[in-house]
Amino acid sequence: MSAAPLLAVRGLMKSFGGLVATDDLWLEVAPGEIHAVIGPNGAGKTTLVNLLSGFARPDGGTITFDGRDITRLAAAQRARLGLARAFQITSIFRDMTAADNVALAVQARETHAFRFWRAAATDPVLRGPAAAALAHVGLDARADVLAGTLAHGEQRALEIAMALATEPRLLLLDEPMAGMGPDESQRMVALLRGLKGHFTMLLVEHDMDAVFALADRITVLVYGRAIASGTPDEIRANAEVREAYLGEGEAEDVP
Repeated sequence: MSAAPLLAVRGLMKSFGGLVATDDLWLEVAPGEIHAVIGPNGAGKTTLVNLLSGFARPDGGTITFDGRDITRLAAAQRARLGLARAFQITSIFRDMTAADNVALAVQARETHAFRFWRAAATDPVLRGPAAAALAHVGLDARADVLAGTLAHGEQRALEIAMALATEPRLLLLDEPMAGMGPDESQRMVALLRGLKGHFTMLLVEHDMDAVFALADRITVLVYGRAIASGTPDEIRANAEVREAYLGEGEAEDVP
């Protein structure tokens, strides 16, 4: 890679009892790219996101972010450095409006704590950036709608707006298309394509059409180990990748 990686994983290891979830994993994410991580069920994709975001601790190896070793930093410390995670299961405040949800994310960025929720509803210092983040994901017209009443795809977009409100340097996206129908998936692909080039993203996703539409590079995990990493065309042509998917009955999902 020509540019120094924003994120670099070196020899990462994680086991749960006798199960090796992450096995001597090496991975680099370049500034500005969308780097997708794919693999059959049980490949260790969500474990990897947990390790990167600080929700799990590795048994070995290192994680560096912009040249800084963050392997032992807590999740909150990583967030302050610019790692923002969108979870596989939507994580929003359902009884608050979309705008209030994002304003709280802005407040967390500014104060590192949710100190006084009512201020988030009226403080222009919070509302301005919140409105901008909602506009970025196409939810500006839904700002005053209760988050729990938004459609599933809109809730996922709201969660991404909350992540954007923290001014991230790297977005960790764990299955953003999970539970979506074809139309919602297409809208999410369009949303992420619009963010491309503005934000560096690591995308974990089962939807192969979305992955190949969005990714600059793809890493394929099998049993916690990277068996291939390259451009979409290189991954399509890789016999080991196709065999790995065939072994799980998913070869037809690799375009």
